[in-house]
Amino acid sequence: MDVITILAQTVEATQRQQAEEAAGAIVPINLIWEHIISLNLVEALAFMSFGAVCLFYGWRIFKILVTISFGLIGLLAGMQLNKLLIGGNAIWLGVIFMVALAFLSVPLMRWAVCVLGALAGGVLTSGVWYASPLAEQYIWAGALVGIVAGGMISFIIFKYAVILFTSLAGSSLIVMAILAIMYKHLDAAEQAEQLVFTYKWSMPVMLVIPMAVGIFLQNKFIKGTKNWNI
Repeated sequence: MDVITILAQTVEATQRQQAEEAAGAIVPINLIWEHIISLNLVEALAFMSFGAVCLFYGWRIFKILVTISFGLIGLLAGMQLNKLLIGGNAIWLGVIFMVALAFLSVPLMRWAVCVLGALAGGVLTSGVWYASPLAEQYIWAGALVGIVAGGMISFIIFKYAVILFTSLAGSSLIVMAILAIMYKHLDAAEQAEQLVFTYKWSMPVMLVIPMAVGIFLQNKFIKGTKNWNI
């Protein structure tokens, strides 16, 4: 068996292994990466700026953030339902759901914040699961723990639900912006790809660090503000 044949078999085996890993993957990391690298410089800077506002002053604008978040959830859910029921790429059902959920989130603000707090908890624990050497197929178990814990915390201490989901939202926007700038404008495309695809722990760590800073500062700001009306 010559060297070329051995190399060809090695490449084929590697490709087969990568295909099997991709087929068993639960986290849509490729989809997330595509959204990240699609950002241009202006969009990345806008993400970073708005993320910083959410990270440090999300408690002041949380009602607007809740309405926007539920509107986006409704849009995505409506578009998926439209594909299942009718097919095609029409978004009229998504627009209806977007308006309906955004409108309902205003009178049901407390419940909406608790839902987002629970989702934030699920994202955190699923991130820990993803970063650890555990089977990715069961990441839903880790997410479920965070959803339950985040929901309980949200119902018991409402302000921490606000701090939790706004800090996570701000941290996510900032991390996406940093990776996009690294990939397109800092001649560090290879390093950015390694952070996302090679080192599974890097994305959760990158999210948690600024999020922890946001939680600390927001909690401090709220304590120093009189008559903060939740």
